[in-house]
Amino acid sequence: MAKQTDSPSRIADNKKAAYNYFFEERHEAGMVLHGWEVKALREGKVQLTDGYVVIKDGELYLIGCQINPLRTASTHVSPDAARTKKLLLHKEEIKRLIGKVEQKGYTLVPLNLHWKNGLVKAEIALAKGKGEHDKRDTIKDREGKREVERAMKGRNR
Repeated sequence: MAKQTDSPSRIADNKKAAYNYFFEERHEAGMVLHGWEVKALREGKVQLTDGYVVIKDGELYLIGCQINPLRTASTHVSPDAARTKKLLLHKEEIKRLIGKVEQKGYTLVPLNLHWKNGLVKAEIALAKGKGEHDKRDTIKDREGKREVERAMKGRNR
C-alpha cells in the first residue's frame, strides 16, 4: 500500500499556460478517473499542455489531457488516452465560474495535476488570454532575470 501524505505532490504541470494566459482565480477540482488512469498517473504517464476545460450541461470537463496507458494494462479494458474527464467542484463554484467564462475573453485552463490525500486533483484557473505583446514582455522579463542570475553567479566566484 502506498504511503499517503497530507502535502500535495505534483504529477504534471501545464507550463504553456503561464506563457499564454493571465490567471485571475485558481480552483482545485477532483477528477473522475478509471483505475488504469490512476495507475498510469502514478507512473507519470501524463501530458497536460494541450488540455483545456469546457462547460457542458452545467458541469466541467477536462479535454485534451493525455494519460497514456501502461503496457501492463488489463486485457479486458480498452484504454482511451484522450478520454474526456469530468471535474468535480461544488455547484456554487461551477455556477460562478460559468458566469465568469461567459464574459468576454475568459477561459478555464488546467494548471497542474497533483495528489492530495491519496486522490488526484486538478488545479484549474480562470484565465484571460495574453496578446502577442504580452508574450514578448514575458520572454523579455524571463531573459532579464537569467542575465541577472548569470551576473550574480559570475561575481560570486
